[in-house]
Amino acid sequence: MFKDIYFADPEFLVILIVIPLAIFFWFKFGKLTQATLKYSSLSLLKLNNSFISKLRPLLNILRIIVILFLVVAVSRPQSKSTSKRIKTSRGIDIVMVIDISSSMLSKDLKPDRLTALKNVASNFIDDRPNDRIGLVVYAAESYTKTPVTTDKLILKQSLSEINYESLLEDGTAIGMGLSTAVNRLKESTAKSKVIILLTDGVNNSGFIDPRIAAELAAEYEIKTYTIGLGTNGMALAPVSILPNGNFQFSQTKVEIDEDLLRYISDKTSGRYFRATDNLELQNIYDEINKLEKTEITETIFTNVSEKYRSFVLIGLIFFIIEIIARKTIFKSCLLYTSDAADEGLG
Repeated sequence: MFKDIYFADPEFLVILIVIPLAIFFWFKFGKLTQATLKYSSLSLLKLNNSFISKLRPLLNILRIIVILFLVVAVSRPQSKSTSKRIKTSRGIDIVMVIDISSSMLSKDLKPDRLTALKNVASNFIDDRPNDRIGLVVYAAESYTKTPVTTDKLILKQSLSEINYESLLEDGTAIGMGLSTAVNRLKESTAKSKVIILLTDGVNNSGFIDPRIAAELAAEYEIKTYTIGLGTNGMALAPVSILPNGNFQFSQTKVEIDEDLLRYISDKTSGRYFRATDNLELQNIYDEINKLEKTEITETIFTNVSEKYRSFVLIGLIFFIIEIIARKTIFKSCLLYTSDAADEGLG
């Protein structure tokens, strides 16, 4: 009966302290409240040992039960059930712009830059269940791999399929990649629009100046986070293609136009990050994940059900039982004493 029960006025439960006191006084002084008759014959004393007279303490037990249930009822026992309604704001539209030039196969990150990025980006997608995310890839030119969508399964599948594509002319067209992402987001009605642009090189291709693309992003209020990927110094990078179609790797100086990436992020109210290993890359995406939070409103509805009625009813039933028993079964059950017994007669 008391499972999942809460009391609206628990202070009344203090009254229950009187119950052990009542039990003590009833057992110690109970006989003083009973009517007595004195008889000269000891033969009548056997009535004291009758079965009904031995049950007389049940009246006190019934009274205690009545008090117990009434005190609990006054304390207003309740059961509560809650339901939640989660309302997400218009959320955030995010486009991840990924460099897929041949240099992304460099092995300064394990197993290589592109694979490390895909693993981290996949975790980032999992952490953004309420946002729309899209993918843009670029080398010497760019295209939209996946439009902004809430379908995370399709998005992660598209991400896993990203590889170095020899169909695209090799190079690094940062301006092209950024402008393609701006084009995907400029009509968005999301609360916030974000581009995460990653590159491991310098802008050396494309017909759009990255600074012009940054100005367009700023005009459409699209915040851009830029990431420079690669170790400081030398890295084992592809330098040519062997006759069998595989890349030949050699130690190559890592060149990243950090000034340009800082300009893009500053122009669009974003931030620039540099990742020189797998852990730093993961930490960068975790940081961006914290910076861009989707507002979620959680409304909790509480349904309160009053339970005092059942306690009042049970208490009333026990009270009626006590009254009936007192007026019927125990009405003639008196405490008999004997004058002879009082006088010590045999």
